Amino acid sequence: MELKDFLAHMNSGKTIISGSETHQYMCMLSQEALKVTAKLNNSYRTPEEIREIFSELTGKPTNDTLNIFPPFYTDCGKNITIGNHVFFNSGCKIQDQGGITIDDGVLIGHNVVLATLNHSMIPEQRANLEPAPIHIGKNVWIGANATVLSGVTIGEGAVIAAGAVVTKDVPANTIAGGIPAKKIRDIS
Repeated sequence: MELKDFLAHMNSGKTIISGSETHQYMCMLSQEALKVTAKLNNSYRTPEEIREIFSELTGKPTNDTLNIFPPFYTDCGKNITIGNHVFFNSGCKIQDQGGITIDDGVLIGHNVVLATLNHSMIPEQRANLEPAPIHIGKNVWIGANATVLSGVTIGEGAVIAAGAVVTKDVPANTIAGGIPAKKIRDIS
């Protein structure tokens, strides 16, 4: 399997059968990501070095406006697209196999989790995985310790309160918080 075939499967939303060629390829990518994130996280790195390592992790060029405070974790890295002026605070955990798009101007707080995979709800098929993308619109702010689950779109200008668990789409220019996250109010 090649990366383009893997990404096509993941972005199709089709189930990943445990033990399949796609699953095995995903596990191989996870080992590569662990190696690269260890390099990123285990000593001081300049912002330029961080961007260079992040580019190695994603397999894509990284723009000069990306800012990451390590540690940063991912178990893939190959299915993430990041705009300009994006900031990840320390401790973020990204599970991007199902696809993550982060638009310009997004601020992501300490220990935020972005998770694009679910396990099957059928007990006998629990090891199978169901991918669904996350899309974070322009100028979104995600507070510390929030979790965004698969299939969620966060609209432009929205704020996700610290500690929220986002299970459904969040409209643009609103504040959402709680478990599960619900709209608190509009941003004027």
